[in-house]
Amino acid sequence: MSVLSVILEAASNLKPIAQVGAALGAAITTIAASMGIGTIGKSALESIARQPEVAGDIRSNMIVAAALIEGVCFFAIVVCLLILFV
Repeated sequence: MSVLSVILEAASNLKPIAQVGAALGAAITTIAASMGIGTIGKSALESIARQPEVAGDIRSNMIVAAALIEGVCFFAIVVCLLILFV
């Protein structure tokens, strides 16, 4: 038996473990993104309460930061789903 066939046999048995890892990765990514967006919202509300005259600037920066976090989260979830189903 060659080394390559042993490696291929071992790799074929790891698919369920890879699927569990991909599912956990998607879950952790979603939780982390929601915590990040929550922190951004909290900080923005505190900043607006301290300086109401700059509410528009703070709000627009908050929306941009939340959109960037969401984009990274969606990308990570797509990667995890590709690992899960392919």
